[in-house]
Amino acid sequence: MSFPDALPVSRIPDPMEAPALRWGILGSGWIAEQFIRSARAHTRQIFHAVGSRSQAKADTFAAERDIPKAHGSYEALVADPDIDVIYVATPHNLHHAHAKLALEAGKHVFIEKPMAMSHAEGAELVALAKEKGLFLAEALWTYFLPKFDVLQQVLDSGAIGDIKSIHTEYGEYFSRDHRIFEPTLAGGPLLDLGTYPLSFITKLMGVPAQVTGAKQMDESGVHGQLSVVLSDAKGNLSNMATTLYGFTPTNAVVVGTKGSIRFGSEFNLPGPFTLASADGSILLRYSEPVGRHFEGLFYEAAEVARCIAAGRSETTFRPLDATLDMLAALDKVVETLEISYEAAKIG
Repeated sequence: MSFPDALPVSRIPDPMEAPALRWGILGSGWIAEQFIRSARAHTRQIFHAVGSRSQAKADTFAAERDIPKAHGSYEALVADPDIDVIYVATPHNLHHAHAKLALEAGKHVFIEKPMAMSHAEGAELVALAKEKGLFLAEALWTYFLPKFDVLQQVLDSGAIGDIKSIHTEYGEYFSRDHRIFEPTLAGGPLLDLGTYPLSFITKLMGVPAQVTGAKQMDESGVHGQLSVVLSDAKGNLSNMATTLYGFTPTNAVVVGTKGSIRFGSEFNLPGPFTLASADGSILLRYSEPVGRHFEGLFYEAAEVARCIAAGRSETTFRPLDATLDMLAALDKVVETLEISYEAAKIG
């Protein structure tokens, strides 16, 4: 096929038209607050209840965010009959246990990334959701953005040919009192930041056949940064890096035999990208305002509502197989670099 002369347009429906569901928020941290703010501003979703580890914490969170009901335990939250879907927004090492709790209570579940700490944990949740006929998805919000729908259409069209390599990274600065430095909360950048580049690689190239790389440990006991090279069965190479010591461009480039995709800002956030022909003679630019969490989390909330209202058990924007592929790759990175999450184990 010839190289396209125009980019497709996003097919994502108006988030305001998504059916209004009653949400229960499991966890009362920063990402839960961002999710509520964004969805309230741009959708008709209803935030009915919050559950926390203590009644006092739940009461405070609910009062400050005008949420009608506050539950002093997660068990009470998932038992609430007036909730349609649970949003799990607790630390990484608790995602599996809390999602399982909600599924066993008969609730649809939307889990902050990563869905679980391993492929085995993720597969257990997927099997449980299918057994109970419930919706389940990972809240990796990047893939619900309009630009990623456009990108998916570009990739599906074969415009860039066979993908040969992907180059991507993600770094941020964190103060020393941040939970990312806490071994008991599965700290280190891999789960917080690295899931973005790793999921991007596995989305486009599948589970790697081989992983090599290196890490640097932080004095806190968590890994402070890492860099890995991933190769597929054909020998095509991708590389990713992540660090908690400072902000990086957080960019990505996808190189194909017929063209490439280059991002004009952080690849995981709302913003532009360029589709270029292999020789650089044709450049097609996708533009949207650069934004952060508040400007993008509502897309995933609307998609979850559409899926559940339609009786679907998963979303095509972040299919369960894609989540499991990332978790399989995560297992390989953890094993190869000898990253330990022993301190974060529960139960």
